Amino acid sequence: MKVLVATEKPFAKVAVDGIRKEIEAAGYELALLEKYTDKAQLLEAVKDANAIIIRSDIIDAEVLDAAKELKIVVRAGAGYDNVDLDAATAHGVCVMNTPGQNSNAVAELALGLLVYAVRNFYNGTSGTELMGKKLGIHAYGNVGRNVARVAKGFGMEIYAYDAFCPKEVIEKDGVKAVGSAEELYKTCNIVSLHIPATAETKNSINYALLKDMPKGAILLNTARKEVINEDELIKLMEDRPDFKYITDIMPAANAKFAELFAGRYFSTPKKMGAQTAEANINAGIAAAAQIVGFLKDGCEKFRVNKK
Repeated sequence: MKVLVATEKPFAKVAVDGIRKEIEAAGYELALLEKYTDKAQLLEAVKDANAIIIRSDIIDAEVLDAAKELKIVVRAGAGYDNVDLDAATAHGVCVMNTPGQNSNAVAELALGLLVYAVRNFYNGTSGTELMGKKLGIHAYGNVGRNVARVAKGFGMEIYAYDAFCPKEVIEKDGVKAVGSAEELYKTCNIVSLHIPATAETKNSINYALLKDMPKGAILLNTARKEVINEDELIKLMEDRPDFKYITDIMPAANAKFAELFAGRYFSTPKKMGAQTAEANINAGIAAAAQIVGFLKDGCEKFRVNKK
């Protein structure tokens, strides 16, 4: 069996070493395609692969058509909107993610970005503190729970909304559960986004939802850019000179945000949430272990597509 690691943005060497150890201990062959610059390279590399580990790399119908021997794709990370799930199901390919492996890394980045924002991007002027501020967590999954954990150390008052997480689960962590997204945004000075990009959530963070946030509001996005209605966010920030937007996913309209909202907008140049050595290692080795479990025992614990 051949396992391909296809990463335009490669894993750290120590992570690759861990992946190799896991795969070769199971008696499988490991192949690497790193820093590729053209889709044709990926199409060639997948031809004889039985399993693929990816990061943000796109696995679409064309790639699946080329991968005649493919049985499983594992996305090393939580989000998997870069994989065409319907096409994978049609090709009989199992798709998994590795939930929780990057969560602490993203949470630490989120709070670091918040400190940067409330201290006015370290421009030398007087800022504010996070202590006592109301932090809203929109989606209380692995990352959201870690954000809550870290934010408690700053003395923040923490709220959360998650349509799929029971209120008692949220409140067991000392976090106040609210009944709707609208209530969360009206209540909190800062909202941290952790929702996936789905048909229901795309463009859902819009003017109507954001307009009632308290004065001096901050929207923090370490999730997906597709959930933001960029045109409406631009209009909101034009109407509200007190509003800041901080994101780890560069918007399509980045140049316009930067031009119009200097001092109130910041985007990382490239998604940084999972860019730590620890997260690299955790997600990569977890992906390798899941492939071994699937190929040897048929384990589908983290499957995200239909059979």
